[in-house]
Formats: sequence, C-alpha cells, structure tokens
Amino acid sequence: MPISSIPRARLARATPLVSAIYACLLAAPIAVLAADSSSSISQVKVYPGSATVERMVRIPAGARSVTIRCLPPNPMLDVQSLQVQADASVRIGETSIKMQDRNLDSQCTTPLDDQVREAEDKVAVAKAETESLQLAVSYLNTVATKSPDEPHSGPGTPGSASINSTTDALRRSSQDVLLKLHQAKRRQEIAELALKHLTNERNRSSGPITGVSTVTITLAAERESDLRLTYQVSGPSWSPNYRATLDSTTNVVKLERMALVAQNTGEDWRNAQLTLSTGQPTRATAGRLPNQWTLDVAQPVTERSRAEYAVATAGAPAPMAVSKAIADAPEMPRFDVQVTQGAYATEFAVPQRITIPSGGQRVTLSLGTHEVRGQLVSRTSPAVEPAAYLVAQLPTLPGVWPTANVALYRDGAYVGQGSLNNNDDELSRVGLSFGRDERIVVTAEPQQQNQGSAGFTGANVERKVQHAYRVENRHQRPVALQVLEAAPVSRNEQIEVKSQYEPAPADKEWSRRPGLILWSETLAPASSQRFVATHTLRYPKEARLQESQ
Repeated sequence: MPISSIPRARLARATPLVSAIYACLLAAPIAVLAADSSSSISQVKVYPGSATVERMVRIPAGARSVTIRCLPPNPMLDVQSLQVQADASVRIGETSIKMQDRNLDSQCTTPLDDQVREAEDKVAVAKAETESLQLAVSYLNTVATKSPDEPHSGPGTPGSASINSTTDALRRSSQDVLLKLHQAKRRQEIAELALKHLTNERNRSSGPITGVSTVTITLAAERESDLRLTYQVSGPSWSPNYRATLDSTTNVVKLERMALVAQNTGEDWRNAQLTLSTGQPTRATAGRLPNQWTLDVAQPVTERSRAEYAVATAGAPAPMAVSKAIADAPEMPRFDVQVTQGAYATEFAVPQRITIPSGGQRVTLSLGTHEVRGQLVSRTSPAVEPAAYLVAQLPTLPGVWPTANVALYRDGAYVGQGSLNNNDDELSRVGLSFGRDERIVVTAEPQQQNQGSAGFTGANVERKVQHAYRVENRHQRPVALQVLEAAPVSRNEQIEVKSQYEPAPADKEWSRRPGLILWSETLAPASSQRFVATHTLRYPKEARLQESQ
C-alpha cells in the first residue's frame, strides 16, 4: 500500500518516529518541484560582432523546473538560439522567457551595485558626523557669546560666577571640535568623491541596458545533475593585435599574438573559458539567388499607373534585414576582423579562464608567442624619400595570423605601429619595417631630362630621363641594401619605353608590381654605391602623354 493512501487517523496512532518519517516523505517532493539556482557562465565563444554564451546550473534531484535569471534583454539576446542540454537523467520540457526591468529583480545586482550602496552608507556616516560636530560648534558659539550677566538659558550654560573658570576649557573644547569638524568634512569629501566615481563606473558599465531576461525551463530530474543553457548575444566582438620585438644582433623577431575583446551585454563574463573565432554566425546563411529576367513591351504610363508602378517596383528588403527592434538596440562595441582562409573558421582557445566585465572596455589577452629568424635589410626609395629603413624579411608564419596592426619594438625600444600580413608571402617579400636606419645616408642627385625629335621625318618625340642616387654605409659592419625605383610602364602601343640600369637590378617586378625596380647590394663598412636609372620614352608628336606616379 502506498504510504500516501494510509489514513491519517491510523498514522496518528503510530509512534512519533513513524509520524515524522511520514511527514518528511510527503514534504520531500514538494520542496524540489521548483529550483531557482544561481547559474554561472562556463564558456564563451566570441565572434566578430556576437558571442555564444554557455551557462551552467546545478539541478537538485526531483526538480520539476529551473529559473535562470539576469540574462541579456531582447533583442540583444537571440531567443531562437536558446538551447538546453542535460544528461539522460533529466527530461526537458518547454522553455519560457520573460523580460523585465533590472531594478525589479534583486538577484540581478552587480558587484558595482553593492559597492555603490557601501559608498552611500559611508557618505551617510560622514554626513552624520559632520552635522553633529557642526551642532557642537553652534552650541560652543552660543556659550562663547553669552553675556556673564545674562541668566541661564540652557543646560550647562555658565553664569557670571563660573565664566572665568571655564574660559580655558571652552577654548580647548572649541579647538578640539573645530579640528574634528575639519577632519570630518575632509572624510565626507573623500567619501562623496568615491561614490561619484563608483556611480559613474556603474552607469558606464551598464550603459543604456536596463532590462534583463528570465528563462524558466520545465523538466523532471531523477537525480542531481548539471544543466547547460546556451544562447547567442549580439554586440561582443574581438580584434587581433600583435607585438613584434626585433633583436638586431641575432636577427630574431619575437611575435606575440594578442586579442582585444570587449562586450556590453549587461552580464559580466566571470572566470569563463574563452574561445575566439573568426566565424561569422550573424551573416546570411544562404546566398541570394538571381531574379527572373523577363522582356515585355512597355505600355503608355498614365499619372495613376505611374504611381502604382513606383510602388510595385519599390526595392524589396534584402534577406536577413535588421528589424526595427534590433536597429533601436544600444550601440555595441564593434571591431572588424579580417577572416583568414581556413576550412570555415579559425578559433583561438584561451588556456586560462578569463573575466571580461560588461561595459565595452577593451581587455587585452595574450594568445602566445612565436620566434622567427629573419633577414635584415636597409631599404630605401630615394625618389620618394632620401632615407633608409630597417626591414626584417620573415618566412611565412605557420598557422593562421589574421591581418592586423602590430606594435614594433627594436632592441627593446618602441618604434611605432605597422601592419602584419601573413598572406601571399607578404612577410618574405615586403617584411616588417622597424624604423629608420640613421647610419645609411641616401642622396638623390638632380634629375636630368632632355627632349628632342626622333625618326626619319621627326614625327616622334624622344625624351630621356635619368635618375641617380648615392647610398653610403656608415655602419661598422656590412649592410644588405635594397633600393627601389619606379620605371615607366607603357599602357599604349604608341608609347615605346627603354630603360637602362647601372648596376643591373635584381628584380624588375618587385612585389609582383611591373615597373617597380629593385637593386639589391651588400655595402661594405664606410663605403658607398651609386645607382643610375635611364629611361627613354618615344611617342608620336600629336599624342598627348598622360603620366601618373
């Protein structure tokens, strides 16, 4: 017989121990029907412009529902992306979501809210101390200004018989009270300033986000287990960044991967496992298909049909159009990430757990370092700038390195910002520039140019242009030198170009750009080298030459 079917009168005649066991058995299922456990963020995968958040909550045995509070509001929270997972001992039913104001849920307070309340209490204590001391000062002023002949007007007010004996005591008391009042005002100012800073920080971190979402999940838990809630939020983003440090004595470049992460979802990611992905889950999932191409004979258009035609042919909204609710959502921090060519996406898993507070402030994460030995060259383009720069030509880096800014350091000194591009052999051809090489002196000689007629009938114009440069090495060691020169490239069969170089260039299409000439020489210490480029242009007299540089 089930214990619930035993008559209460019969149980009443049982021993007190049996009655107590019966009461516990009846109450146990009711106590675990609903669980309102606090959840914690276990994993976050950040994409450019969005993130997938996974929350974990412990479900007690016998629970029939669970409520997870303080999630981001709609439309920042993609309701369609909500996924609930648990082991086989938990049967999951329907899921409901409710939106409400953050202030209406006491469990959604942030640590800053608690700090603000503590600061408000300190300000209240400081104000009470200040006002009480001001009251004491007012009382002493009353005592000090009382005439000796006046009668007593209050408790403790000295009369004419005692005023002379209490003068020193009054002075000492006034001095002590005034000093305490000054110190109390100073403490009040400090407390009010701290409260102002905390209030501004709380307002900045929460921003315009005032709502929260509450998710209630109906379930049946046979035993205690973990439940995972996964959802997509818009706004969070990350951008790659690098730091390159050159040791000019060993030609070794130390590259450090970094990522700048920011989010303003209203929930702090505390002690979460973070993964950075170059995927784009918020992009369209399918490409647009072409419309039908039809032909017809146009009919005369009246004024009325013209208006109807304008309405009918108005541009339809593009697929995946942003709804008005999303358009009105608070502006989130955005950082553009250039996706590298992988199978579908590249992910960076941060080994340690990370805390990223809501508020939009950037958090810099280190993703590891990589050392590579490069070839140092001093590169100059004398026609553009008579100066040389130290360049490290590096082999293509293993793995995925999205194109991004790189902070450049040479022998421990910061030299500036550049761009790291690991695609298409860019590092081996162009390299990373680590600032100016002051010990390479570049001089551009004046340009020489003459023009005359050419051909049997003098129908052509022949123009000769000569560029000459001199480069001097003032280092105490040999230097690998690269000199770049732009040669004219004809784009019309009527224009004939002949170029002569001294010495012979190493490449006439440097970096795969026709007409970009590269001289590559090794300069001995305290030596110099002259580079000459002579270009002869021949074209018809009636042709109007168009040049662009």
